[in-house]
Amino acid sequence: MNSLSLIPGCRIRHVTPLGQNALVVAVEGRASHGRCPACRHISGSVHSSSVRQPADLPSFGREVRLSVRVRRFYCHNHMCSKQTFTEPLPHLLKPHARRTRRLTKAQARIGIALGGEPGARLLVHLAMPASADTLLRLVRHQPLPARQPPRIVGVDDWAMKKGRTYGSILVDLERRKPIELLPDRTASTFSGWLQRHPDIKIIARDRSSEYAKGAATASKAIQVADRWHLLLNARQMVERWLAGAHARLRRLPLVEGSPVASGRRARAYPRTRAEQAASAASRDRWQALYEEVRQRHARGEALLAISRTMGLARGTVRKFAQADSFPARAVRQPGPSILDPFLPHLHARLAAGHENATALWRELRDLGFAGSPKQVYRWLAERRTAPAKTTADKWRSTSPTRPAAGALLPSPKQLAWLLVRPPATLDATEAAVLARVRQDREAALLTDLAQRFCTLVRQCCRDRQTRNSAQASIEALTAWIAEARLSGIGAVETFAAGLEQDSAAVRAALTQPWSSGQAEGQITRLKLFKRSMYGRANFDLLRRRVLLAA
Repeated sequence: MNSLSLIPGCRIRHVTPLGQNALVVAVEGRASHGRCPACRHISGSVHSSSVRQPADLPSFGREVRLSVRVRRFYCHNHMCSKQTFTEPLPHLLKPHARRTRRLTKAQARIGIALGGEPGARLLVHLAMPASADTLLRLVRHQPLPARQPPRIVGVDDWAMKKGRTYGSILVDLERRKPIELLPDRTASTFSGWLQRHPDIKIIARDRSSEYAKGAATASKAIQVADRWHLLLNARQMVERWLAGAHARLRRLPLVEGSPVASGRRARAYPRTRAEQAASAASRDRWQALYEEVRQRHARGEALLAISRTMGLARGTVRKFAQADSFPARAVRQPGPSILDPFLPHLHARLAAGHENATALWRELRDLGFAGSPKQVYRWLAERRTAPAKTTADKWRSTSPTRPAAGALLPSPKQLAWLLVRPPATLDATEAAVLARVRQDREAALLTDLAQRFCTLVRQCCRDRQTRNSAQASIEALTAWIAEARLSGIGAVETFAAGLEQDSAAVRAALTQPWSSGQAEGQITRLKLFKRSMYGRANFDLLRRRVLLAA
């Protein structure tokens, strides 16, 4: 029995079943003497004994409870403050503990991995039950791991409540482990942490001014801007410009020879009168807000003041202030439809003069179409040569005009992706959209600058930088910033000014191999912990789970 189930510092007297799912293991200490915890004198004189019943790890799928006979010894040292002392079992139990050390460790690991309620549900099936509150208490009492002083760290923010409160995560980039969670993302908190860690040589961060300020205040470490965030900022710059110029770009003609989608519908189905009225009312409200923002901005009011006064998001106020005309919502291009595989059959039947929607739907149903007749009715309504027999007389004279297929332009967000992607990766339709946009002189200049910057950053990511190539990249970046500052495009000039202000970190991004990408991965794990606790855990518990699970 001893070889099957070793009890640290004890020998097994007997094992008694307790029902179908539990065992009671009676044990006693092996040592013939004990050491007084106060004076450290050894004594073998037994005063009395008592029984403790802590829970232990399960055995053969059954719960195990120990019946530990603990002796009390006399202390014969007359100078000692204790007359008797309890037999110590340091490797098995803590004083007054209700569970063994090894069971505590196992339950704590479950609590770290799963949290309170999920861990408690699992422990029932593992034959070592504990309440959710007990699991969380065990997690809080676990000592944090001792780590070597970090030299190269990555820092990024994470949302406690998205859009409201944020914290910071710090990752040891050499050991690929999180080393600290901070309760906010302010410069003062970050600089305070850096002052306690003077051995840090490199800090990889995003473009946050708070992290830049905190690092510059408390440390002489090299700051490295994250290359992914540089590409993200470039796309956001393009998107901001497109938001203001999109109305002008929509009026550009199609480039000759552009591929036009055939068969598949090029726009959404027409709305009902009620939907059109609601859309028009919404547009009028937003246009009135747009006019008010423009008037306030023209009078010299700051964007933040306008945002607070009107109750609008700062991004919306900035977009309205920079737009040449009202930035109407772009018409969304429809996605794939279950009707698409049957379009050749519909076109063939329509060319033969068949315009009975119900009959066409029945034919498609026999071919395997799983949709409703309404989809066929709406498709056919745009292609009829004459009104249907069931059409009311008041609608027979009207023939709604619809724009030509292919005249739509992607939204500013979708279009920004096209403008920053390498031209070699675009298909024929995307290349045609890009050629159409480049008919605008300002858009062509913006596209050239954005693609050159993205190519420069991507090239540094792909190639291992030598001293000569690194110097060439820095010179190319300096030339790009100088050209962008003189471009005459407000969004580009602002972006270039930000790069120039953060020039040391941006140049380090082109020459150093480090980035904050690992921090992004650790944030994904952090979100898993946070969401598994349903947002009810406080910062201290979340921090402990993240650091203990690393």
